[in-house]
Amino acid sequence: MQDAAPTRLRPLADTSTSAVVAGFIAMLTGYTSSLVLMFQAGQAAGLTAGQISSWIWALSIGMALCCIVLSLRYRAPVMIAWSTPGAALLITSLPQVSYGEAIGAYILASGLIVLIGLTGTFDRLMRRIPGSIAAALLAGVLFKIGLEICVAAEQQPILVVAMLLAYLLGKRLWPRYSVLSALIVGSVLAGVFGLLDFTGFQLQLATPEWTTPSFSLGAAISIGIPLFIVAMASQNLPGMAVLRANGYDVPASPLLTSTGLVSILMAPFGSHGIHMAAISAAICAGPEAHEDPRKRYTAAVWCGAFYAIAGIFGATLASLFAALPAALILSIAALALFASIIGGLTQAMSEPNEREAALITFLVTASGMTLAGVGSAFWGIVAGLLTLAVLNWGKR
Repeated sequence: MQDAAPTRLRPLADTSTSAVVAGFIAMLTGYTSSLVLMFQAGQAAGLTAGQISSWIWALSIGMALCCIVLSLRYRAPVMIAWSTPGAALLITSLPQVSYGEAIGAYILASGLIVLIGLTGTFDRLMRRIPGSIAAALLAGVLFKIGLEICVAAEQQPILVVAMLLAYLLGKRLWPRYSVLSALIVGSVLAGVFGLLDFTGFQLQLATPEWTTPSFSLGAAISIGIPLFIVAMASQNLPGMAVLRANGYDVPASPLLTSTGLVSILMAPFGSHGIHMAAISAAICAGPEAHEDPRKRYTAAVWCGAFYAIAGIFGATLASLFAALPAALILSIAALALFASIIGGLTQAMSEPNEREAALITFLVTASGMTLAGVGSAFWGIVAGLLTLAVLNWGKR
């Protein structure tokens, strides 16, 4: 996919309506899926509204910077997101330490990621993972999101069925705009049914607040090390697998180093870390984003732009997303990932000698299991590689 001779960078000329829509949906999916976790963790730790707003600002600006710069640099849809498992971890661990010590732990976790990036260890690991296993991991990560459209149909059947029909008609008549068609129909019907509630919305700019970091062994053990582990296993590993499964052979080391350094810089403002994304990456790297794989990087660039806008208005971001019905958000995310799920399953089963390993990778990843505090994406890779090793033992 990236073996063609490089041409002059033209992001505006390379973009398309579908790329803009993919970037917006990727941003929307990322924020609505886990933004509430930051509010829960912040409130549990007694943070002020200004500190929580600064936290969201720092994450958003860091993600925007990395998405735009890295996607332009490698001409690939390099998607960056905050650590959702990390945010969940902070709900219980953040109240146990001072905020300054938590910031120090964030810096420690990001510093370890920079070290991994500089040594090239992660790059060597990723190149040892067969393509079928990476594709199965991609399909497994996205499968649960795809199933959410069924949950949404239970809540708002008319809305979801109408969005699905709009998507299918779009695939038949305007394939490049099928997701946009579903989004427009869903938004219009949400308004008609009175499902849009902007009463709590108030425009307010986010103001960064500096917190001087301090370091303690307790915070390092309870926050720093766990953040590092979940970031590598639950974000960076599947995130790189998504890029590889879609044909983008981007080196992992500079991506880890870049996100780690930006995380360190943004940590004093509240950022608990930004890393490779999997679900939003699949939205921007899949066929729905652009018909030309070489131009899908523009979807990630647009997502970065939307990240920046969301960060600037981080103080009222939650109220804006709260105005949208959950069924609409779940459905549009699932529809945007259909093509990526199909591609992942197809590639996963393309090698007859690796089908059992790919299937086990898919099942374990899709299960959502957590073992020893590590998510299913990591264990899916482990199970798939173990299966491959057992089946090929002694074979040449």
